[in-house]
Amino acid sequence: MSFLKNANPVGAIADFRAVYRDAGPRRWPIMAVSLLTTVGIFSIMAGESWTMPRALPKITYINSWPADRTEEETRAFIAENQARKEERAALEQAASEEGKQVWKTLGKVSGIDVAKIEAEAEAERKAAAAAEKARLEQMTGQKLSEPDTSPQTSPEPAVEP
Repeated sequence: MSFLKNANPVGAIADFRAVYRDAGPRRWPIMAVSLLTTVGIFSIMAGESWTMPRALPKITYINSWPADRTEEETRAFIAENQARKEERAALEQAASEEGKQVWKTLGKVSGIDVAKIEAEAEAERKAAAAAEKARLEQMTGQKLSEPDTSPQTSPEPAVEP
């Protein structure tokens, strides 16, 4: 309540009267322009909508291939794509092998038993594969074949000549 105690409208009214008397003969036109400006701004604001309608999503259709392509064109596209994937996989495998060789060389130079570390890593991989196989057998109740721990390669695409 201390804020309202300090607010006194009597002083504000007295100040307005003093300014009004000192405004001179042009006080009525100035007051009219001020009043019209204030009423105009508030009427424009009252007509505005503060909530905008949600913009509808713009749909873009993408054509991956022509609708009239032939079966041969489809097979050629699949074969080309498969060749690119195999080339990329081969490059990744070569880079991985090169990296392993660099680390092995660094380990040998540093005096680390690289063969022992490699054997431990292989044993860990086999244990993880066996644990995964046991988990899957327990979940399905079926006997599974040995998991393939060799690097995965893509089969050749079945493309008819």
